[in-house]
Amino acid sequence: MFKIKSFCIALSVLFATFSFAQSKPTELDKSPMDASYLPANYPLLKLNGKAKDQPIARLLYSRPQKNGRVIFDGIVKYNEMWRLGANEATEVEFFKAVKIGGKSVAKGKYTLYCIPNADKWTLIINKDNFSWGNFNYDAKKDVVHVDCKVEKTTEITESFTAYFDEVKTGAALNFMWDNVKVQLPIIF
Repeated sequence: MFKIKSFCIALSVLFATFSFAQSKPTELDKSPMDASYLPANYPLLKLNGKAKDQPIARLLYSRPQKNGRVIFDGIVKYNEMWRLGANEATEVEFFKAVKIGGKSVAKGKYTLYCIPNADKWTLIINKDNFSWGNFNYDAKKDVVHVDCKVEKTTEITESFTAYFDEVKTGAALNFMWDNVKVQLPIIF
């Protein structure tokens, strides 16, 4: 009887220790991570057997909220480097070679950065991946810089949004937030 009691106590202590040793899951992020594919909804197309090849591109980015704040030349300063979202820098993966700003960009993963202004954004494709924000930005790893015109929208976009549109020459990678929209042309 003593051995059974000792065994039960030891087992209880072991389970209690194990449950306290487990780490907690992270809190819900205020700027959730999202993905955009070219073609749109690629994972669903693949699931339904309607995608024969890999996607052309995939974008991973975080979606900060406006929450009544002044965005451009407010929390996102003009003429200063921005990570195009929040948290980790925005990452784009091309599954085949493309042309951006007249320059060839090889198949692979890249980080996107931006220098915003009122009338144009300079979008930067950089080959230094897995960056948190733009704190370790290395200009020596830039692949291409492209100036893109800023369009004002009539509706406010509350959450930073990025998505691909297919066009005759390839695609446009769209960025929207507050009352601003910018398109990055991609040729393939």
